[in-house]
Amino acid sequence: MTWNTIRLELACVPQFPHGSPHRCYLLYLPLEASGLIDEEKVRASPRLATVRRFWPSQPDMRGYVRKMQDGWAFSYETWDTGDECVFHLDTHPLRVGECITLTEPDGERLPFRVTNVQSLN
Repeated sequence: MTWNTIRLELACVPQFPHGSPHRCYLLYLPLEASGLIDEEKVRASPRLATVRRFWPSQPDMRGYVRKMQDGWAFSYETWDTGDECVFHLDTHPLRVGECITLTEPDGERLPFRVTNVQSLN
């Protein structure tokens, strides 16, 4: 297990048929060799598991990646809430080229592609 910086970029949607590298997330998470989040390591150091949201028309948002009852979520305002749900992150590896679906703060579900995973250990 190592801690990694993971970049997620907006995948193709009607407004951006080729995706958008300007609409992205940077995650800092421990990953197992399989590419799945190492939940035990997150539990041991929960404040290290972070997210930063970059959107050109909005201020950056910083928060934590949290394990919630229904899966993983990004929490920006308080430690105990999950503002953005991340679907299937329990079973979906974070590897370059993979796509995941996020629920944005406004409730819209959008696809994001993993474009970079950099090990920091």
